[in-house]
Amino acid sequence: MASSDDPFGMDAALAALDAPGARTGLTSAPRRDGPRLSLRDHDRYVSLTMEFRCNLACEHCMIEGTMDRLRPTSDDTFARVLEEQERNARWDGLVLTGSEITLRRDLPDLARRARDAGFAHVRIQTHGMHLSRPGYADRLIEAGVDEFFVSVAGSDAESHDRIVQVRGAWDKMMRGLAYLDAHDHVRILTNTVVTTSSYPLLPGMVAALSHLRRLVQHEFWTYFPMAERDEKGLAARHANILPYLRDAIDRSRELGRFVEVKNFPECLLGAQADALVNAQPLLVIDEAFWQEFDRNEFHLCPHRAACRSTECLGLSRAYVAKYGNERHLLTPLP
Repeated sequence: MASSDDPFGMDAALAALDAPGARTGLTSAPRRDGPRLSLRDHDRYVSLTMEFRCNLACEHCMIEGTMDRLRPTSDDTFARVLEEQERNARWDGLVLTGSEITLRRDLPDLARRARDAGFAHVRIQTHGMHLSRPGYADRLIEAGVDEFFVSVAGSDAESHDRIVQVRGAWDKMMRGLAYLDAHDHVRILTNTVVTTSSYPLLPGMVAALSHLRRLVQHEFWTYFPMAERDEKGLAARHANILPYLRDAIDRSRELGRFVEVKNFPECLLGAQADALVNAQPLLVIDEAFWQEFDRNEFHLCPHRAACRSTECLGLSRAYVAKYGNERHLLTPLP
C-alpha cells in the first residue's frame, strides 16, 4: 500500500480514514533485517481511543484534567476503519484503547467486528484489573482479542497500589496476567510510566513478571506532564533514572523479551540506544487531546541541530524548566 513518497503508507491511511484527531506517530523506519530487539510493529497497527472513563486514579495520569470532556472515537469512524481494512487490508492489527477500555460493555463485540473485518490481531490497552473477573478474559479471547497491553505501575502490591491509588489493583492485575499466560496464542506486553515514584522499581518490575511465558515486551515510558511545568513533581532527572533503566533493559533481554523505551535521550543510553523506540501506531483520539499534548514542546535538546538521531525526542518544555537543558550530559550523535 505504501509508495516511495509515503514509505509507511501513513498519508494514505490518514486520507482513507478522514478522521478528526488522527495523527501518525512513526519516527525512524522499522528494521526488517538484523536482530530484533523490539517489536517495532507500529506501522502495521491502527489505534482507536474508544473510552474515556477509568476506575483507577494513577498519579501520573496524562488526561485526568481533560477526561471529562474528551470524547471516544465515534461509531462512524470505527466503521470506516473496518471498511478500510476489509477493502485494502491496510493493517495487521487494531489497538482498542482509552482511559480504561474494559469499562466498555461492548468490548467483545468491537473485537469480534474487527476480526470479521480482517484484522489478524486485536490488542487492548488496559490496567488489567478486570481480566481476573470470572469469565471476562474468556469472553475477550473468544471474541478475538489476542494481545494484551497491560499497565504496570509498581514492582509489588504496595508500590503499584500506591501509585494507581486503588487498593487491590496489583493482586487483580496479577491474577489476570496469570490467567492469560495459560493461553498459548496470547501475547502480553507491559507498559510502565517512569516517574520519581517508579524509576527505582524498574528492575523489580521485570523480576516480578519474570514467570510469565507469554510476556513478549516491556515498555518504559518516561513521564511528561502534558504541560509547561511539572506541577506534580513526577518528572525524574534522566541521570537518576538511567542506572535503573539500564538494569531493567538487561534483565528483560536476559529473559528473551523485547524492550521499548520512550521519551528518553538516546545519547544517554549508550550501547542500549537500540531500545529507544518513540514510534506509535496511527492514533485516532479526540482533537482536544492534541491541544494539551502539544504543550510539551519536545525536541528542546541543546544539541538538536548537530545530532543525527531520527528517534530521539530530546527534552520537553517541562523537563527544561525543572532541570535545565543539561548540555553537559547530552551528546549529539554523529
